[in-house]
Amino acid sequence: MSEKIKALKAEISAAKAKTQEELEAYRLKFISRKSVLGDLFADIKNIAPEDRKAFGQEVNEVKQLAEEKFKELITGLESADTGSKSSAPVDLTLPPNINLGTVHPLTYIHNRIVEIFQKIGFNVADGPEIEDDFHNFTALNFPENHPAREMQDTFFIESNPDIALRTHTSSVQIRIMENQKPPFRTLAPGRVFRNEAISARAHCFFHQVEGFFVDKNVGLVDLKQTLYYFAKELFGQDTKVRFRPSYFPFTEPSAEMDISCNICKGKGCNICKYSGWVEILGSGMIDPNVLENCGIDSEEYTGFAFGMGIERIAMLKFQVNDLRLYSENDVRFLNQFKHLS
Repeated sequence: MSEKIKALKAEISAAKAKTQEELEAYRLKFISRKSVLGDLFADIKNIAPEDRKAFGQEVNEVKQLAEEKFKELITGLESADTGSKSSAPVDLTLPPNINLGTVHPLTYIHNRIVEIFQKIGFNVADGPEIEDDFHNFTALNFPENHPAREMQDTFFIESNPDIALRTHTSSVQIRIMENQKPPFRTLAPGRVFRNEAISARAHCFFHQVEGFFVDKNVGLVDLKQTLYYFAKELFGQDTKVRFRPSYFPFTEPSAEMDISCNICKGKGCNICKYSGWVEILGSGMIDPNVLENCGIDSEEYTGFAFGMGIERIAMLKFQVNDLRLYSENDVRFLNQFKHLS
């Protein structure tokens, strides 16, 4: 392995970039997330435990060398460009070349979801991304050692196992209900974290929208009509909707909501797994235990809740098949959404 690292150091030191294409090729090979250095970091788990520290130090040295070389190549390329253009005449009558940015697709979907629910009386609330066990689990009907906790792959704070990065924005629901009095009609968008392997369909962080409505005489029909309205407003009036029974610790009864696949129009494709349907959110009637945990009389009040991933909605809306693209800040990808501005 050390021979491989020596070879990489030699290759990095000898690298040259006379054009933007050569600079980008260097970046992709040595700097980007999918670079050869990423493969080296991934190999750490295969190194004997007693050798991992030394190996990690060597890999970090290669990384630092690659980053310093990248800066050197950028400086050299900019100097070459300046020298080649210094003698060119400048036409001061030309309009400025302004390259305007665009709305990020996740920002657009976030704003669109909020806009739809605000039309029917929902307000927007926020909460901390670092949560305690009570708000993230216990109050939501996840008792200690309950099997349902295994549904959440959680990032715990090592020095305090009672503190974690929130796994859902449902924790905002608890903070609202324990500090205010019903009725509530609230939407809670935000970033959440799961200890999952990163792939085209999953990430260690993503964005979620939790919504809930608590009042007297709230029933399942209110939940269904609210979500019917949302799906047709966002995806179009021709969108078909169906509910399937499911399980969530904090709702009873619980259901997942599917919409007809807007990519194949229900005929079947790899996105909908040839079923013609795509799941977009989970929902259900708030479990009485959750209301009681927040000091709300479950005999007097009832409510419903739902939660959805903004990335999943954006994937369907814009027909994007890899959610990693949303967080890589690649302008080639982002420029495809200029029509949203």
